[in-house]
Amino acid sequence: MGSLIPCLDLNLIPDYSIAVTPKSEPKLEPLDEELYFSTPNPISNSDPNPDPNSDVIQEFSPVSDITGEESDVFSQYYRISQLFQSVFARKLPQHSDLTVVDPNSLAIVPQPEETGVSAAVLNYKKHSRSAEMIRVSTLAVEDARYFRNLVRTTRMLYDSLRIFSSLEDESGRTIGKRMRGDLRAASLMKSRGLWLNRDKRIIGSIPGIYVGDVFFFRMELCVIGLHGQPQAGIDYVSASQSSNGEPIATSIVVSGGYEDDEDAGDEIIYTGQGGQDRQLARQCVHQKLEGGNLALERSKYYGIEIRVIRGFKYERSITSKIYVYDGLYRIVDCWFDVGKSGFGVYKYRLVRMADQPEMGSAVLKFAGNLRTKPLAARPSGYLSLDISKGRETLPVLLFNDIDSDQEPLLFEYLPKPVFPPYAFQQLGNNFGCDCVSGCSSGCFCAQRNGGEFPYDRNGILLMGKPLILECGSFCCCPPTCQNRVTQKGVKHRLEVFRSRETGWGVRSLDLIPAGSFICEYTGVVLAREQVALFTMNGDSLVYPSRFPKKWVEWGDLSQVFSEFMRPAYPSIPPLNFAVDVSTMRNVACYFSHSSSPNVMVQYVLYDHLNILYPHLMLFAMENIPPLRELSLDYGVADDWGGKLAICN
Repeated sequence: MGSLIPCLDLNLIPDYSIAVTPKSEPKLEPLDEELYFSTPNPISNSDPNPDPNSDVIQEFSPVSDITGEESDVFSQYYRISQLFQSVFARKLPQHSDLTVVDPNSLAIVPQPEETGVSAAVLNYKKHSRSAEMIRVSTLAVEDARYFRNLVRTTRMLYDSLRIFSSLEDESGRTIGKRMRGDLRAASLMKSRGLWLNRDKRIIGSIPGIYVGDVFFFRMELCVIGLHGQPQAGIDYVSASQSSNGEPIATSIVVSGGYEDDEDAGDEIIYTGQGGQDRQLARQCVHQKLEGGNLALERSKYYGIEIRVIRGFKYERSITSKIYVYDGLYRIVDCWFDVGKSGFGVYKYRLVRMADQPEMGSAVLKFAGNLRTKPLAARPSGYLSLDISKGRETLPVLLFNDIDSDQEPLLFEYLPKPVFPPYAFQQLGNNFGCDCVSGCSSGCFCAQRNGGEFPYDRNGILLMGKPLILECGSFCCCPPTCQNRVTQKGVKHRLEVFRSRETGWGVRSLDLIPAGSFICEYTGVVLAREQVALFTMNGDSLVYPSRFPKKWVEWGDLSQVFSEFMRPAYPSIPPLNFAVDVSTMRNVACYFSHSSSPNVMVQYVLYDHLNILYPHLMLFAMENIPPLRELSLDYGVADDWGGKLAICN
């Protein structure tokens, strides 16, 4: 396993006589939304002495009794909502500045002797970050896989909490005043000690986080330890925590918020913090060499690499903005200059370090060009602009600039699986909803799924289940129904491509949010007896029963709620069929195999009721950036990047 080594190149000598360096206003991100819905931030953005390591999250204000319908005993969502409520009832009494007057009503009032910020903000000191700085040496494959899985599961938990928290707000069951779902999710995870990389301050690359990883929320950067400031643009170890009394910067967020910033990709002119009028987005006073500004200067002096995260508006984001990790930079120069507004500013020239993957922000821009003008962006290499020949809702491209292989053109494209005829045996006419204008949470199909629909209004999977029952041919609801996600076809532009490492693979030209439907795994479905005959001449089939139950990881809240129970309904028996893709197949057959995949299989029924033959629907387990290869765990031994022979 790769070792964790102390960051000794700072020549740090403890000197406890050095006074704490004064701190200036953090470099805030003007393009970010306000963190709170209904009340002003109790910690003013103009506070001249913020704590750069406090990462305070505002918690709930005094609350009233819970409202809303609570009669649906079958509702999985209602049960999760109750877990949200009960955890805050237990958590708040742990803090000296709050008292639970009536545990049943969950009414909370401040202690008489506590006023102001301390009565509104919960600062979890027990989970504060360490100041011990280390670097992580090169990791072995198994170690890299472990840390990647750790980051993925943490992000899945964060996404699940965020989604359920947002749904709770929509339903009217929110405790007290509204708080954004991303903030509440981060708060819950922090209170459980689930934030990553808190016990050590990692200098440079963080294990399990890849260059090009995409995030929709600033708080997620804090949760995984990539950038520890919810709003400030410079993250650093403060002088009071550093062993030699000097602040050291570790990461920055570049979002174009300061008028003197210049971003050329591999080279950045970054403006220091402080002295900006946020409303006018310009400097109004001179900056000082203190706090984050001094930390950047000291990082230049000691040669400390800086993690750079770019934040920018992105129309395909669920929040209209995204954050992309673009790798490591070094500060090669810093100086004091007169800015565009006539006030003094500190500037830092950062240059991207060599031998790193391509910047994620550059890949996003290139993918945008491919979506609109693929032949202009790539003049050569395309074998087909749509191997589905119009059978999918979006074209599926075929690209090969490696060799002369054209294998995917030899197969008939199959947009939907071919099931045995007896799978469609009708069981009566009382197996669908009668929602003519649109489905509601109390309709028949919702009850069949345990009381709630499995998707939110954006089509994001809320929680993995043994089986999802979508509205289908038995139902009266329109095609726009919220419970018809997978049968509407692909929503992302997919490309089959040739790779030197993995043979044929699949990538998306779009950013795929975690929990999104990607496509169906299709082929000719063979019953058990047919499988026995087919394999007499060699086994070349895909067995759904071998797919690991990755769905149990999506929406698993057991780390936060001890009462959480994984969904067990609707249940299905062991699957005894196989999928033959030797002559007819679709784009899913070219997904790479990995035991640490970014795609999972979710069983779904919608056009028939035979639970022995569910559809194999593929969902994203994480935010998948454009042009990153899609991978699936087929349940066979692998070398973390192998391929199934049948698909290559």
